[in-house]
Amino acid sequence: MFQGNSTSVTIFFFVGFSRYPKVEIIIFVLCLLMHLLTLLGNMILISITILDSHLHTPMYFFLSNLSFLDIWYTSPALTPMLANFVSGRNTISFSGCAAQMYVSLAMGSTECVLLSLTAYDRYVAICNPLRYPIIMNKRVCVQIAAGCCVTGCLTALMETVSVLQLSLCGNSIINHFACEILAVLKLVCVDTSKVQLIMLVISILLLPMSMLLIGISYALILSKILRINSADGRSKAFSTCVAHLTVVVLFYGTALSMYLKPSAVDSQEIDKFMTLAYVALTPMLNPIIYSLRNKHVKAAVKKLLIRNLLVLS
Repeated sequence: MFQGNSTSVTIFFFVGFSRYPKVEIIIFVLCLLMHLLTLLGNMILISITILDSHLHTPMYFFLSNLSFLDIWYTSPALTPMLANFVSGRNTISFSGCAAQMYVSLAMGSTECVLLSLTAYDRYVAICNPLRYPIIMNKRVCVQIAAGCCVTGCLTALMETVSVLQLSLCGNSIINHFACEILAVLKLVCVDTSKVQLIMLVISILLLPMSMLLIGISYALILSKILRINSADGRSKAFSTCVAHLTVVVLFYGTALSMYLKPSAVDSQEIDKFMTLAYVALTPMLNPIIYSLRNKHVKAAVKKLLIRNLLVLS
């Protein structure tokens, strides 16, 4: 439990968007719609990758894992926020705050690593198509997904524990709508240099290193695509990569702006809206981007809808 000067904190109070009363209801409605679309879109994507045998490939295995992560990434922050807005309480217990912080960090870190390894999957598929089924077999795919999960959970545990053991000196008002680690860290009344160093090292390992792997993978992919003689072949190869690159830019762009921004740039209000971007907007856009850019996913959705309509009729 956070402790300081013999004062313990068991309940936190969120400021949320109460400083913007005229737009607070608009933010609530938008967040509710984005959350519902995120849940619906990602659950549909998971369902069709399981039900359609044509999508039982490494690419769609990783895609369904990303959808699963998006659901668990957005829910811990948005669901309590929406519930608090309706109830008007805007509070969370210490254990609830710790769980919310850990799950959000774990899911975000896991997705960060998985996105980079999905880029490697695309590299193998395009640059080594004949060896692709051997290199990216079912066992390897499961090991990659499990490794990403373990990495994300361990780094999240390290960050969460390092913050929770610090003293708050009785301060319990979080200027945010969720237990975001940077917002909670602002409540600490002792030296946080050690924790900030841990977070910096983890952020560098997860963000720039992952982006480096993605950059190398797509540089090799681009080199391979430019050597393809067939225009249809080049178009197909580009199409399979554009969706993934779009998701990568959205996810890493917002994450970098939050966790690797200069220390001189310190605005909690900006951080709130940036958090909404990567917690609400990006997970909602991911299934839309993948489905709109992928004819196999669109065909599977149509097949699933037709099958359900036939059953109902």
